[in-house]
Amino acid sequence: MKFKGFTLDDFQVEAAKCIDKGNSVVVSAATGTGKTLIADYIIDKYIKKGKRIIYTAPIKALSNQKYRDFKKEYGYSNIGIMTGDIVINPEAPVLIMTTEIYRNMLMTKDPNVKDVSYVIFDEIHFINDIERGTVWEESIIFSPENIRFLCLSATIPNAKEFASWIQSIKHHKVDVVRYNKRAVPLEHFVFDKAVGITKINELIYNNETPDYDKVMRKKKRRRKKPKPPRPENLIRDIRDKLPCLFFVFSRKSCEKKAYFVSKKFSFLNNSEKAVVSRLSSRIIPSDFKSMESVHRLRRVLPKGIAFHHAGMLPYSKELVETLFAKGLIKVLFATETFAVGINMPAKSVAFSSMFKYDGVNFRNLYSKEYFQMAGRAGRRGIDKKGFVYVMVDRSRDDLYKIKKITTADVEPIKSQFKLSYNTVINLIHNYKEETKRDKILKSNFDYYQRKKRKNIRIKRSFNNKMRKLEKFGFVKNNDLTEKGMFARRIYDQEILVSEIFCSDFYEQLKPWELILICAAIVYEPGKNDHFEKKGSWKRTKSLSHFLKNRIKNHNIYSRLDKRSMKNLYKITSKFAKGDEFSDIMELTNLEEGDVIRLFRRTIDLMRQIRNATNDYDLKDQMGLCIHKLNRIPIKVEF
Repeated sequence: MKFKGFTLDDFQVEAAKCIDKGNSVVVSAATGTGKTLIADYIIDKYIKKGKRIIYTAPIKALSNQKYRDFKKEYGYSNIGIMTGDIVINPEAPVLIMTTEIYRNMLMTKDPNVKDVSYVIFDEIHFINDIERGTVWEESIIFSPENIRFLCLSATIPNAKEFASWIQSIKHHKVDVVRYNKRAVPLEHFVFDKAVGITKINELIYNNETPDYDKVMRKKKRRRKKPKPPRPENLIRDIRDKLPCLFFVFSRKSCEKKAYFVSKKFSFLNNSEKAVVSRLSSRIIPSDFKSMESVHRLRRVLPKGIAFHHAGMLPYSKELVETLFAKGLIKVLFATETFAVGINMPAKSVAFSSMFKYDGVNFRNLYSKEYFQMAGRAGRRGIDKKGFVYVMVDRSRDDLYKIKKITTADVEPIKSQFKLSYNTVINLIHNYKEETKRDKILKSNFDYYQRKKRKNIRIKRSFNNKMRKLEKFGFVKNNDLTEKGMFARRIYDQEILVSEIFCSDFYEQLKPWELILICAAIVYEPGKNDHFEKKGSWKRTKSLSHFLKNRIKNHNIYSRLDKRSMKNLYKITSKFAKGDEFSDIMELTNLEEGDVIRLFRRTIDLMRQIRNATNDYDLKDQMGLCIHKLNRIPIKVEF
């Protein structure tokens, strides 16, 4: 079977036949095998029939990339995008969006969901994510029964169980298609400072032999603590295996390692350096070329070395991605966000460590995370093999754990379902009493995985939230109040936001004060974050006092972080008043990407408020506030 000039592999043909039957499909196939071609098949098939398709992705960067790709393929009029940042062509037959946006559309009965035939869930294994997994689950639970799903993932060991759950709650056939063979096979190695590149079994064997212990004891006598292996040592040994995508689980380490390696190696000739210089000048606007972060990047790029992480300017990330795609970056140090969906494979992949900080503590990588990143090794049609290297520090690493993680992805996807106030509020509005219980207490994957045993945890959570919603005045006699109706369209911190903005208090506040309140609500403080605060307390103290008098419930008022208001005052007010972004960066040690994300999330919240209220004056105020923030480099451009 041929499609778009490609001869389809057997698993792609199998998936296409399932789609032709009108079934949902769960595709579990190794990274780089061409799962996206199945999504293309659905889009091509249903556009011709005049049907609508929604393509959801776990991160905005992937949504934006898919929008650009599909727009080239199918034309501007056929493709739309909806994220927290942008809405373009929402009536298009193919809508690309983050999974959160799709879930929110379902909750509010958005008319754009009407007439949708298929929803494509890219990277469906994100259902395992502790923070965001509920979004994927609710997207399936609350989808109309006429909608079919294409669920794409690298590997799902319990794909049959997952498909059976969907089938049981949606009452239609869900097929499973597996394909574990890669087009470019991978070879897995470890890199040890004493031994060099080797297989994990050989390293374990060497580690347990008396001769090796004797050698190591001698080395320890020479210096007290052996240093861990360095990236340049590995790169020296794999110069014939470049380009290499080097995963590092720290932004600062990404940049430091790139800098140190650039002191040792230079991979580009003069003509290639000229191309790098030309593209740098074209992609990065002149207003941003003087920024220190841009200087740091441009110091390493002429050597064919780069770094990529979420704290960078969008222009810097675009430059790195462009150069990498053109083969002008031979070693790229990147955090794991580079592994999600972005189709930029390399000949080899390396890991600086198998430890990462997950927001709570340091832990070993899960096997699913490892194989997601390792899967970037090996370019189809170019390489016969892909090579994966794990740098090992025997003073810290458990070799047997590393062996387990790197041998096979055997971790099943599990439910991370948690009830939010927004879900409860929308259940009250959208469903009858008996349907509410069935919909949320019996339809979630956790309930199914427990073999339909009574789910006391979720039932208690539901009842507790109902009591609080009644206490705070969001629900009365099992119906939503005006404040409850407002909260339906607020998707984070819904209680606090609704308490503040579901009133006419805003009439007494200036736009910068409204922006500051929204920024303080979405801001997630870091322990090392620093802000210029001179004069901020005086300006924000009266605002805090005003809010305290307006929010009568102390429990709700305490959820507003007054320290964040003081910290963010200068950067939000000055940018809103027209100061240059580079000047704003002088007032904080946050990275550019983090400030951009903060302002974009603030804009997203203000859009939610604008959509939630029936007060046209508040709509106008939110529109004005959005306009003040939504400029370069905050504004998303295509």
